[in-house]
Amino acid sequence: MSAKLWDLSPPIHPGLAVWPGDTPFSQRYLCRIDQGANLDLSTIEGTVHLGAHADAPSHYGAGAPGIAARPLGPYLGACELMHVEIGRGERILPAHLPSVPRAPRLLLRTGTFPDPTQWIEDFAALSPELVHHLADLGVRLVGLDTPSVDLMHDKALLSHQALLARDMSVLEGLLLDGPPPGLYTLIALPLPIVGADASPVRAVLVEGALG
Repeated sequence: MSAKLWDLSPPIHPGLAVWPGDTPFSQRYLCRIDQGANLDLSTIEGTVHLGAHADAPSHYGAGAPGIAARPLGPYLGACELMHVEIGRGERILPAHLPSVPRAPRLLLRTGTFPDPTQWIEDFAALSPELVHHLADLGVRLVGLDTPSVDLMHDKALLSHQALLARDMSVLEGLLLDGPPPGLYTLIALPLPIVGADASPVRAVLVEGALG
């Protein structure tokens, strides 16, 4: 029997919003079938933080590992999706969680970045307290539906630094409006881009926790 799949990755195209000042996605064709070539062949450019993506520790820690050096285990396995009630521009605290996490991977839907093609500044973020709380509970990966686990104008990157201290993996930019809260299997493998500070992922929830 086929399990239901929920695609959490926004389509990558030139209209996809990126962090102000970062490189937007672009695609250029080197040859086209409709122009007489025997195949289509294209090249792309864009930030490694496009859409649904996994940050590497090197993104926020000097000398920390890049994305190709990260173990794949945290990005594959039992996962819980929670909806949290949080205001724009606020940080998610442990008290905002509707229940105690039941899986080592936790995705949090905030609803504060509703359109991946429209940049807004007041999205919600994680709190360092929540990162440490989740790590103490055995959570290995946390993900959310905003461009960053920190507030946009937080230059100290408080939650990123908490993730670094606890060696926790992170996913940002997910689409979480579709699947209902519950237990799933997460598949969100980053590309082994050597030395890169992040990688886009094709993030998918599979109905049912498969272990």
